[in-house]
Parts: sequence; C-alpha cells; structure tokens
Amino acid sequence: MNLKYLKQAIQLAENARGKCSPNPFVGCLIIKDDKLVGQGFTQPWGQDHAEVQALKEAGQLAQGADLYVTLEPCSHYGKTPPCATAIIKAGIKRVFIGIKDPNPQVSGRGIAMLEEAGIEVTSGLMVAEITHQLEYFLTYIQRDRPFVFIKSAVSIDGKIADELGNSKWITNAKSRERVHRLRAEADAIITGVTTVNQDDAMFNVRLDNYEGKQPLRIVLDYDLEINLNTKLVKSAHEIKTIIYTSQENTSSPKADILKKNNIEIRWSKSVGNNFILKHILKDLKLEYISVVMVEAGPRLVSSFIRENLVDKLYYFIAPSLIGGSNSAFKDVGVANISDQKKLKLFSSENIDGDILLIYYFA
Repeated sequence: MNLKYLKQAIQLAENARGKCSPNPFVGCLIIKDDKLVGQGFTQPWGQDHAEVQALKEAGQLAQGADLYVTLEPCSHYGKTPPCATAIIKAGIKRVFIGIKDPNPQVSGRGIAMLEEAGIEVTSGLMVAEITHQLEYFLTYIQRDRPFVFIKSAVSIDGKIADELGNSKWITNAKSRERVHRLRAEADAIITGVTTVNQDDAMFNVRLDNYEGKQPLRIVLDYDLEINLNTKLVKSAHEIKTIIYTSQENTSSPKADILKKNNIEIRWSKSVGNNFILKHILKDLKLEYISVVMVEAGPRLVSSFIRENLVDKLYYFIAPSLIGGSNSAFKDVGVANISDQKKLKLFSSENIDGDILLIYYFA
C-alpha cells in the first residue's frame, strides 16, 4: 500500500466537483508494478463512476493490479451497474478504500462483495480528508436533506447594504468571482423575494468559458410579490426556476403569468406567512438536490440558522464601514448570551484585500 496514490485519487476527484450530483465525486487509480495504468473520476449522474472509468483505461492491465478509491465501491444497481462487480470481473488483486459508503444501499456491502471474491480489501484510509471532501454527499445521506451553505458579503461592521438598500458592490471583483464558483458547486440557490426585487440579481453562474450546469433557482415568495420585470423572471426559459408561495396563490392570475414564463409554482407548509424550511429541503432532496446555496437577505438567512439547517458559512468581509441598520443577521434565535450560535473557523483567505472566513456550524 502506498498512500500517495490515494492522495492522487483525492485530487483527481476534484475534477467532478459540482458535476455529478447527487452522486459523490470520487477518484480512483489503478496501479500495477508501481505504475499508473488507469484513473477515473465520477462522471455526470447516470454515467460512469470513477472505478469504471479507471478500469476502462486500464483494460487488460487491471488483471492482478491494485485499485485505490476514495469511497467504497457501490454494490447495487442504480443508474449504472455495481462497481464492485466490475472490479471483480477485471481481476483486481487488492483494493484500498478511503471511507465506507454510508448509503444504506451500500454500507459495507461493496467491501463484502470484494472480499467474498477473494480480493484483499483495506479501508478507513485518510478518513478526515475524504470525509471533508465528501461533506455534501455525507450530509445528503446521513441527515436526509441537502447540504446547506450560506454566502454573506459584508462590510467590517457587518452591514450588507446602506440605509437605502444599496448593496452593489460591497466586496471586490475577485470575491464576486469566488461567489460564482460557489454557485457552480450548488445544485440549487435559495433566495427570498425581497432580495430578487431589490437587487434584480440573476442568481446564475457567470464565469469566463463556463460550460457547466446552472443551479436551480428557488424563490421563497409567500404573497407572490415578485416583480415580473426582474431578470430572474425574464431568464426563466433558460434557467429552471421555482417559486414557493402560499397555497391560495398557486392558482392566482399572477401565478398563471409566471407559469407562462416557464416558472414552476409550488406551495409548502408554513406557519403564518413563514415557510417551514425543513419541508422545502425535504422536497428538494426528493428531486436529488444534494447541495443548496442560500443567497438571501437577513430575514431568510436568519431563519435557516434559527432552524439549525445551515452546515457552512462563507463570510466575505470588505475593508469598509457602512453603518446603519442593515446587518447580515436579523434574528438567529439568541435570547441571551448563553444561547449564542457557535461556529468553528475552518479557514481564512485574503482575496485582493477582502477577507473570506469559512465557518462550520457547531
């Protein structure tokens, strides 16, 4: 065993980030006589998994070789046949696995299949690194909802806009480019109607030479107040868009206009005029949405935090002071200091003068 090959598999898996959801992005190497003979990473959903890609490249050289893979090979028929079966048929001698797959359809069965076929299996390698890399998938499986991350862009004093609501632009161009890369990782972006109407944002990925998918755009609009002239409405024929509203508004004349603009109108459970967010996330998981980005105003962002539905925070801080009352967080459910929400700093980064702090919610 040589862990340098598993490290290479981890790096290789990054080629599939944001491109194969709801499948995990996995990397695989096939090594024979200390030489690389095949490699692969997860292809878009319904296409080859990493192991199959690597086996195809290795061909007959896979016979008697070692296989390094970041996640336990699948053992069930889904969109594609079981990878464990392909490994056995190829004549692989030894398999080195990063982490076991928590998916109940796999969960050790892939390893058992390999061992029953006489293949030597070692698992539980570089667990911390791979667990972090596969955080979207692991949350999707283990918490029965999509992974949720928030993006906030603020001044040093924590303001997201001036007193008139102007927010373009607080952070610099490099930070905004980073936001677009985050959007490219997400399956869906959730925002509120106030943000759509005030900012007239597209909530799409705009990067040079970008050819990947556009995330599903979701607007929470209980009273169906969305401006029909916004860029989001006008671009709905090109980018899939859903508006959640109250049940009585789903068949209103305005809803009919939005439907003609290719916008799907849905309703979800609510308390008063506030949606129950966990039900919306559950709805999205049923459609295989595994990663959700929240780009919204302080009320909606705070609701996600208050309901303990946020996994990660990307906090962009510009070197400026704005003052006023437009803070990034409105009401996160802290009645006194003992109730404060605890976060764990993962990393910090200087982006051309802006600071990006990445936190996990404890």
